[in-house]
Amino acid sequence: MINELTINQPIAEKIRELTNEGKSPFYIYDTKIIEKNCHHFTGIPYHPKSVHFAMMANSHPGFLKIIKQAGLKIFVNSVLHLRLALDMGYKGSEIIYASSAMDEKSMFLVKESGAKLVLDSLSQFELWQSLFPGTSVGIRCNTGDAVIPRQTTGGCFIGNESRLGLTPDALIQLKENPFIDGLHMYVGTNISEIDYFMECYQQLVKMAEWLPNIEYIDFGGGFGQGEKHCSAFDMEEYSQKVTAIMENVSSRLGKQIRLILEPGRMIGFDAGYFVCKITDIKHRNQQQLIGVNASCVQFPRPMLYPDVAFHPVAIIHQNQIENTEPIPSSIYGCSTYSRDYLAQGIELPPSEPGDIVILGHAGSYCSSAHSDFLGFPKAEEFFI
Repeated sequence: MINELTINQPIAEKIRELTNEGKSPFYIYDTKIIEKNCHHFTGIPYHPKSVHFAMMANSHPGFLKIIKQAGLKIFVNSVLHLRLALDMGYKGSEIIYASSAMDEKSMFLVKESGAKLVLDSLSQFELWQSLFPGTSVGIRCNTGDAVIPRQTTGGCFIGNESRLGLTPDALIQLKENPFIDGLHMYVGTNISEIDYFMECYQQLVKMAEWLPNIEYIDFGGGFGQGEKHCSAFDMEEYSQKVTAIMENVSSRLGKQIRLILEPGRMIGFDAGYFVCKITDIKHRNQQQLIGVNASCVQFPRPMLYPDVAFHPVAIIHQNQIENTEPIPSSIYGCSTYSRDYLAQGIELPPSEPGDIVILGHAGSYCSSAHSDFLGFPKAEEFFI
């Protein structure tokens, strides 16, 4: 696979500045791209709506500050992220908390915060009502066998094989319940087929009609972009179709139902770059093996999703090279772990120690997925 990564001049200059200061490895983010991606969602014409950034994608305070200023609220699924959102100045009413298998302690903490809670089972709903009688919550739904589920990154998130959410035969037991104020669904991850989203959304809308006090429908996230087997996401088509669905259900129910969306990867994926330096070169089996001063635990998506993760690569050469013809290459990390690769099966020009490696599409689910497994510190993060 031939890589094509374009880096604008301000980013390139900042990368050189930081590497000259010995900062490698690190992440750097383009603030303007993050803002642009936020506006793709806040610009959807349907009202009322709320766009809640999925904090799992990137929980750096600098990133959260940018998306907050752009008008996005927050979606979390852990107490740690809930506390971070509150520390960042988000009000409880601006936070959606969705999880599964919650214990009583977590429920009390969420209730105290004022966040909107989405529960995942009938027993969890019963537990909540026993703790806080008459208090409304949202319910996570699953299409069951009404939609044929598609394999997405990380598996299937809907269908009878998925552990998540209430299928229609379970939710029907809560029909007419006055203490459910919203329905939630997460279709999957890295999906670019808009008709698949709409097919699932239509099933959720049908279930919403069972509930007299429904206030919002949360279609979750899963918007795909920039992967090996993922075509470009058509935001304009999506915007038109999701608006039509919401206008239709609001008309049928005789009240304006709030639309909630939870984009994660789409907000920052193309705004982030991971930067490291070449420390070694090997030539083996007609391939250039590029060793760098970073590990896959600092840049983990290629290890976590080897079949789908795509991160275009650029090289900033320290010295002028005569032969710039790309050759088969792989980039490996500085541990002895056999799967410590940052990129494999790509083509790059001949390189040498001291050159700078830049991996794109690194703004979401990269730094936030850092692991202590191999003993390497979390890479620093900078914004420009």
